[in-house]
Amino acid sequence: MIELLAPAGDLEKLKIALIYGADAVFIGGQNFSLRARASNFTLDDILEATTFAHKLGKKVYLTTNIIPHNEDLVGVIEYLQALENNHVDAIISASPYIIDMALMHTNLEIHLSTQQSAYNAEAVNYWYDKGVKRIVLARELSKYQIGQLTKVSKADIEVFIHGGMCMSFSGRCSLSNNMTDRDANRGGCAHSCRWNYEIIDNNKLINPESFSMSSKDLEAIHQIPYLIDHGVSSLKIEGRMKSIHYIATVVSTYRSLIDQYLKFGEIKDYQQFENEMTKAENRLSSIGFLEGTPGIEQQLYGMRSEQPSQLFIGLGLSYDEKTQIATIEQRNYFKLGDEIEVYNPSGFHYVFTLEFMTDENNECLEIARHPKQVLKIKVPNIVEPFAMIRKHIQIKV
Repeated sequence: MIELLAPAGDLEKLKIALIYGADAVFIGGQNFSLRARASNFTLDDILEATTFAHKLGKKVYLTTNIIPHNEDLVGVIEYLQALENNHVDAIISASPYIIDMALMHTNLEIHLSTQQSAYNAEAVNYWYDKGVKRIVLARELSKYQIGQLTKVSKADIEVFIHGGMCMSFSGRCSLSNNMTDRDANRGGCAHSCRWNYEIIDNNKLINPESFSMSSKDLEAIHQIPYLIDHGVSSLKIEGRMKSIHYIATVVSTYRSLIDQYLKFGEIKDYQQFENEMTKAENRLSSIGFLEGTPGIEQQLYGMRSEQPSQLFIGLGLSYDEKTQIATIEQRNYFKLGDEIEVYNPSGFHYVFTLEFMTDENNECLEIARHPKQVLKIKVPNIVEPFAMIRKHIQIKV
């Protein structure tokens, strides 16, 4: 069965990802993880995460994927044993030493990080023979190369399908370290490739406009059937630092696409999934290397592409069926008269015009201005816990 794997930067995001359809999540602990600025999980958080996931029959993987220096290795064995005691389903690692220590001192399942740049079946099977169960492939492979590799792979294969793409080989970049003393391979990436640059020669500006060196984000909607048919075990979404609205939208969209393909054996209309993705706070997207070597149209040389939509206006907390009053936590500005979409975790979505709203003290409001304020709104149907409340927009095809 194909696995949909989602990112989770904290406990709230973990719950959102699993409730909206992920089969597993990957998280970072406070040691040995490549996202130092994420809200990384303490050991107590990890236990809460695994307890929540396992009750749903789902899994939690933890990243120990830094490329360590000597001083980074203090306490590795004890930390790995603590992860095992807190019921982590697998660790994602790039360091041979961390992998060896996990094999020697724990029964943890091990997944090879994309940081190891596994491009071929010989590398995949080498790591499998060492005891690694799953290989997260390098991101620079086409779907055809992946399809050939899975035929001869002994290990389970995991492939990135969505999210940020590094401008270097599978995330192994030294640009940030050289420019800011923040080592991307030890958790400190400053995203230097997204900065604006000028070329100066003998104090003369060469390029008339500044440029960046980053790529568009990956979006593999059309490639999912091929990857499923060719034996990929896990489809991975990137983005532990993304918002809960992004996670809910992206996860539920891929969940629906995968389920539709598994049920009917085809996808008749990709447009519905493409439209849904546009509602996430996303950068411009491309297909990465999945259809072959990317062209210039997949790069962001002369532009920034962040598109904060502010569509996400509230998180569902509870619903009273008798009064049809939903309690929500506000996230962005909205007002009476707005067309609102309720995006429930169950997949039941609907649109209505907002005509009644109060604060917690039942004082009537016309405008919601304060993020995190708890509000009550009149709705025509159910609002499930963790529902995404967002402004409705008409997608032009």
